[in-house]
Amino acid sequence: MQQTTVKTQSGRVLRLPTDEEDARIHEGIAADPDAREVSDAEFALMRRRPGRPVTAVARPMLSMRVDADVAAALRASGKGW
Repeated sequence: MQQTTVKTQSGRVLRLPTDEEDARIHEGIAADPDAREVSDAEFALMRRRPGRPVTAVARPMLSMRVDADVAAALRASGKGW
């Protein structure tokens, strides 16, 4: 059987398993009580990129330079200054 390869976006070449190799893989999964195949829905969830959860109130990011005494006064004002 002919070997199939796939080239990724990064340029890597991946060798896909032949039908015989794929059948042996599936037999091994079926024989292992701790392993199971992942459903398409579960696979789709795994492919999602994790990120920060959406907050109820959007807070803009602010970055600025201040004098050391101003920063010290802000820090002294308490938690969440």
